[in-house]
Amino acid sequence: MMDYRAEAQALRERLVAWRRDFHRHPEVGYEVHRTAGIIADVLRGLGLEVQTGVGQTGVVGILEGAADGDTVLWRSDMDALPIQEENDTDYVSSYAGKMHACGHDGHMAIALGAATLLSQQREHIKGRVKFVFQPAEEMGAGGALAMIRDGVLDDPEPDVSFGLHLWNTLPLGQVGISSGAIMAGSSFFNLRVRGLAGHAAMPHTTIDPVACAGQLISALHTIVGRKMDAMAGAVVLSVTSVETSSHAYNAIPAYVTIGGTFRSFNAYTSEMLEQHIRSVAVSVCESVGCEVDIHIRHPNIPVVNDAGVVRRLRRAFAQIVGADHIVDERTMASEDIAYILEDVPGAYFFLGTANPAKGLTYAHHHPRYDFDEDALATGVALACRAIGDYVFD
Repeated sequence: MMDYRAEAQALRERLVAWRRDFHRHPEVGYEVHRTAGIIADVLRGLGLEVQTGVGQTGVVGILEGAADGDTVLWRSDMDALPIQEENDTDYVSSYAGKMHACGHDGHMAIALGAATLLSQQREHIKGRVKFVFQPAEEMGAGGALAMIRDGVLDDPEPDVSFGLHLWNTLPLGQVGISSGAIMAGSSFFNLRVRGLAGHAAMPHTTIDPVACAGQLISALHTIVGRKMDAMAGAVVLSVTSVETSSHAYNAIPAYVTIGGTFRSFNAYTSEMLEQHIRSVAVSVCESVGCEVDIHIRHPNIPVVNDAGVVRRLRRAFAQIVGADHIVDERTMASEDIAYILEDVPGAYFFLGTANPAKGLTYAHHHPRYDFDEDALATGVALACRAIGDYVFD
């Protein structure tokens, strides 16, 4: 295998150019037409077999080796977020209300960099590499499942699957990788509290859903601490939105809608949380004469890494960043690569991108999120090393 650290560093200018172009032109959900077109063109230029329109707007590039062997899947997400960027850089988003606030622009640059280097070694590859560029990862939009339904895990079937997430909670260059559940399953709830509207000066003639919603929010936030077994594992519940049917200051609205999310690392805990949410919502609302409509959905299952694959990657990654730069990492965030890993054993890992000296410490999904681009070359080297461990002797 080539010296991936040196070769990836030599690609740095191209990696940064790709990343900044994607950052300037963020596209959300399945509407990643420009992004997908650029990726398809690059992959074709590298001599890969390219499929487009997979899972609506996904792209698959297959790098075929010179001999038979394993099929390795490397997945990258493509979509941005509906966030107005507040950074002041020369690559700031040019689209109002849209921003790459989670590092997907970097994920794409890394995947293209890995495809570039590995395509130069195709005569030594035994098997093939399947580069998967997925739309609609954010907000539980279902991009991974859409691509699976369109056959991304078929013809050829992958033997192992990988992906990475640039991670601003780890310092630049540090790698976080763990066995078992490393990202939580995510669920969303929507509770519509229905009362009786009326004049704010005569609240006794109404059934106030705002007052009820206030009690309900407090009650929901006690579920994790008082209803769940502290030994059952990591759990989080957050109310994230409140909206009323009226915005008049002198009117008590007919209803209030409460939205939020809950996360856990296993299906049993998630089921228990849902039961508690339903029970608490009904009891609080009934106690003040309101009614409640409850809608809960579960867009993502936990991301679970294969223990054998993780052990293998730790040894491989130590040759890139050093064993002292590899740490255990888990998060209550979620990722729909979980559905790929459910079918194809593999590993998802985190690459640290935070650099306080440059002010690059804002959290993912923050309007001022950005990351240190020095991580891009490291990401390419890690990707090539992970893939190469399966397709090279």
